[in-house]
Amino acid sequence: MTSTSIAALGAVAGVTIFFGLPIGRVRTAMPRTRALLNAAATGILIFLVWDVLTHAWEPVDTALAARDLRTAGIDGTVFALALTLGLMSLVYFDRWRAGRVTTPLSPGPGAAAVGQLTDLAPGAVRAQRLAMMIAVGIGLHNFGEGLAIGNSAASGELQLAVLLVIGFALHNATEGFGIVAPMAAEGYRPTWAQLGLLGLIGGGPTFVGTLVGQRFVSDLTSIAFLALAAGSILYVVIELLAVARRMGRKELTTWGIVLGVMLGFATDAIVTAAGA
Repeated sequence: MTSTSIAALGAVAGVTIFFGLPIGRVRTAMPRTRALLNAAATGILIFLVWDVLTHAWEPVDTALAARDLRTAGIDGTVFALALTLGLMSLVYFDRWRAGRVTTPLSPGPGAAAVGQLTDLAPGAVRAQRLAMMIAVGIGLHNFGEGLAIGNSAASGELQLAVLLVIGFALHNATEGFGIVAPMAAEGYRPTWAQLGLLGLIGGGPTFVGTLVGQRFVSDLTSIAFLALAAGSILYVVIELLAVARRMGRKELTTWGIVLGVMLGFATDAIVTAAGA
């Protein structure tokens, strides 16, 4: 398979993230619908945390089973550091962003233009920030998926590469919905330009990872990006659960989370059944 064909596989796997993004443009004023969207996105991300952590920890587990303590120690250290960095960096970044949003503006020539951004309700600002964080976390995850596609295709395992593309494409389709759900839950309707940017941040790394993966194979790199993704997605899950708590509707929220988790497992089951 040529480099161009391998790159095309990565592009196909990444572009499907745009399928779920238009849901963010749907006007949904009903509180129950908004609560369900937020909960379903939370469930999808909970599944992703489990899925990403499982794949990131697998090399450590394999090294331990082989009694290769040196490799297990190195891989485990990278795993722990990347997971911590992915989680805590967003904690401090979010606090910094919140401080900038709440800082009063001094009047000046550009105050009117900047003021247009502050006209948004606090919930809408928070929802945009959450959507961006979800896109970043999923982008890190998708870079790791791209590495797997590129590695498989470059090593001649074309059937596995194609199956990985199908599976990751299905995952990305659900992840697009997960990105925009916080904005739908707050009743904020993003522009098409915003959705395009979120899609590039979330899905573009699949293509980039595929290009890197066909030329460079490294377990440590894969562990690092997957653990970074797990940490960032875990932070977003915590934030979405806080949103759900403010919205109330405990029973509906729980059903929505169950729906999201099952949707994640369903797409994963399709890939496994296909032999990937």
